[in-house]
Amino acid sequence: MRHARCPTIAAMPVPTPPTDSLPSSAGPAADIAPIVAFASAASEGAMALWPTLRLPHLQQLLQHARVVHSDQGDEADFCPPHERAWARQLQLPMSHGCVPWAAWQQQAADPAPQETAWAWLSPCHWRIGADTVHMGDPAQLALDEAQSRALLDILAPWFAEDGITLQFQRPDRWLARGAPLDGLCTASLDRVIGRDVRRWLPDAQTARTINRLHSEVQMLLYTHAFNDSRANHGLPPVNAFWLHGAGRLQAPVPVQPRPAHAELAALRDAALQENWAAWGLAWEQLDASLLRELLTAHQGGAAVQLTLCGERNALTWQPQRPGAWQKIQSVFKPKGLPDLPSML
Repeated sequence: MRHARCPTIAAMPVPTPPTDSLPSSAGPAADIAPIVAFASAASEGAMALWPTLRLPHLQQLLQHARVVHSDQGDEADFCPPHERAWARQLQLPMSHGCVPWAAWQQQAADPAPQETAWAWLSPCHWRIGADTVHMGDPAQLALDEAQSRALLDILAPWFAEDGITLQFQRPDRWLARGAPLDGLCTASLDRVIGRDVRRWLPDAQTARTINRLHSEVQMLLYTHAFNDSRANHGLPPVNAFWLHGAGRLQAPVPVQPRPAHAELAALRDAALQENWAAWGLAWEQLDASLLRELLTAHQGGAAVQLTLCGERNALTWQPQRPGAWQKIQSVFKPKGLPDLPSML
């Protein structure tokens, strides 16, 4: 028997569409071709801090480097530059600028040919104001596994009525599969955390089911006992969800492990929290660790690359071996860091 539908609330304006980080995977050369997400940000705080950072290893890497790949985009693109760079490294398809990350991850668990589309679904909190719908970081909801599974049991029947099956993956992210996700372009979670979500909602014409579910989930959870319990413990309500990484893989794509770097995660977390002091510290720690190792590999004769990603663009540099005259110039007239805030 179908569940009775709640009356839907008025739909919010929906724009025309254009690491929690991504799974830890990359191409064979991941160790010597790192991708640095949130290397720059459009915030005035980040731009003001950039000239003061002490990044000697980055400066040496870029002093005699040339740009071998440039990915120009817009800060409103659904897929941020670092995810586009990862997708290129993995040879993953990008349909309308969106990458089927959930399907790719599912392929790693089950290499059989896929006949359906997948997406990640993150329970979240939206703070709805007069002119904004602000997205909180799902990781800050402090959902444990028991709470997350209880919430999934509440929401799963509603999604099932529309042909979408939900399954638990981890407390702050579930898997969704079903025909309504096929061809759906969804914005990365990294785009919307801490921002007004309306700019990045799926297109109204291709996501009518999803947009209606947004309204119904808000109505369902508004007075639900699940959130009453959270309120009694001083926790924010879960009143929304975010679909990301949606799509279907037409053909298998190899999945290989990628070493994790705590400094890269710290850079991302600080940028999403707009904690620019912590972001600057994470940059300097990254320079002293991963980039120092990259410079050592380059000086030892390895062919290395470095991709730096901001909110609009991603640039890949390949350090070159300097000639004699360049070595002399680098001693007497060393080049400073490029103006990454304007380039990325």
